Amino acid sequence: MRVGISGTHGTGKTTLVEALSANLSGHVAADEPYYLLEEEGYEFQFPPSLEDYRALLARSVRSLRSPPSPSGTIFDRTPLDYLAYLAAIGADPSEGVDGAPLRSAFASLDLLVITVITPETEQILPAMEMPGLRARMNDALVELVYDDPLNAWEDTPVLELSGPLDGRLDAVLAALKQTRR
Repeated sequence: MRVGISGTHGTGKTTLVEALSANLSGHVAADEPYYLLEEEGYEFQFPPSLEDYRALLARSVRSLRSPPSPSGTIFDRTPLDYLAYLAAIGADPSEGVDGAPLRSAFASLDLLVITVITPETEQILPAMEMPGLRARMNDALVELVYDDPLNAWEDTPVLELSGPLDGRLDAVLAALKQTRR
């Protein structure tokens, strides 16, 4: 199984990726595109620029389109994250984006999981940098995932996690069980 986890910063994505990796036998967590690009020598601006988000989008597409490993893979971020960050900084997320590689990338996923800002994430998780960007990205992500303006993930099952943090792992495992049928 290949699972992509998307959401704005500070919504528990990485914690969920780690929990899934520990609970799904033979599954590995793929590194976040930011860290992959850093390892490849890419230097990011702070805050990230339009070019940075486009580079992250391209790297995320490459990660998802890479040949599947023998074990399952859980991706910490998907191209959807970077499309939403582009929208959050005022750019048109579909401008200059080729839908074919995106469709191929999302077609490789068995499940796309969306972690959103909830009252519980705001109370329990640590405060994040750039709260305005975080909120705008969250809103853009929710809009994009359901509108799918690039027709890229229309055939990929989507699970939006808006419930309690301690129920997320079970919700994803149940969705994966349904997907396998």
